[in-house]
Amino acid sequence: MSHPAGQVLRWAAGALAPSARVISATGMRAGGNPWRLRLANAGAASEVVLKTGDVTADLDRQQLMTTVAALQLAAEHGLPAPRLMAADLDGSAAGALAVLMTVLPGSTKIPLVASPARLRALGAAAGALQRVALAPRPGLELRTRALYDMDFAGWRKSVGSSPLLARAEERIASLPVPGGEPVLVHGDLWQGNTVWNGDSCSGLIDWDAAGAGSAGIDLGTLRSDVALYFGSSPLPPTGLAAADEVLAGWQQAAGRRAEHVAYWDVAAALCTVDDMAYCLPADLLGEHGRPDLDAAVLTARRDAFLAAALDELDS
Repeated sequence: MSHPAGQVLRWAAGALAPSARVISATGMRAGGNPWRLRLANAGAASEVVLKTGDVTADLDRQQLMTTVAALQLAAEHGLPAPRLMAADLDGSAAGALAVLMTVLPGSTKIPLVASPARLRALGAAAGALQRVALAPRPGLELRTRALYDMDFAGWRKSVGSSPLLARAEERIASLPVPGGEPVLVHGDLWQGNTVWNGDSCSGLIDWDAAGAGSAGIDLGTLRSDVALYFGSSPLPPTGLAAADEVLAGWQQAAGRRAEHVAYWDVAAALCTVDDMAYCLPADLLGEHGRPDLDAAVLTARRDAFLAAALDELDS
């Protein structure tokens, strides 16, 4: 929807206090859903986040059910994430599928240069999740890769692949998915879904792809992401060195060595298509503070990360 309807806004206000009212609703992604609401007469909850969905869309319902389940689990384990305030998962009260949650303090902007401390904090945020053992259950189903609801292989067939991506696809298909006890995975853990105050991570947002699976899913996604954003920044650590700082932070937080790192690096890189313009368009890059990047740079960095991971996997 282009703007939250009056009924869902009234539901959100009423969920906080009988006399609360919405003063403004600001789109947080490309000017739209989710929405940051400012409220009057709502007590301490003067600002909240409202995420909505279409009552006729099964994927919207599934994603919001996952969001609710993940936020409840995060609260149980004291993880840095928004706290669930209210939910209408059938739209009977709000007129739309709706989830209301707290605002995390800080920014999702991605810096031009990332310090080792920030990169290690990023890894530690993912490392904290692997301490939450989780058997698959409704709302938090089994995940074997990031962004479970997107058919990247099919997408590559329609918009273009490359010999390197084809080699990676064939190599991963020849291997079993690494085993191990499933844990809570975020499922879309890139830097745009982390909130920061300086080099301190306030928490993780956008939990609609969460589930139960290998901790390597989130680790590989983050390693791939920092290789894209810091592949040739003016100051170290860059590229694979930046990814290794993420790994170091993860291992310190987890208290153990990460397993099957090369496999999950390849799996993460396969959540792309040949031309990275389709995966990280210019408006998204600008929204997160990195309009300096373009598709050609991102594609080259992805290929360098993927080639190194394949070499490691084959060694």
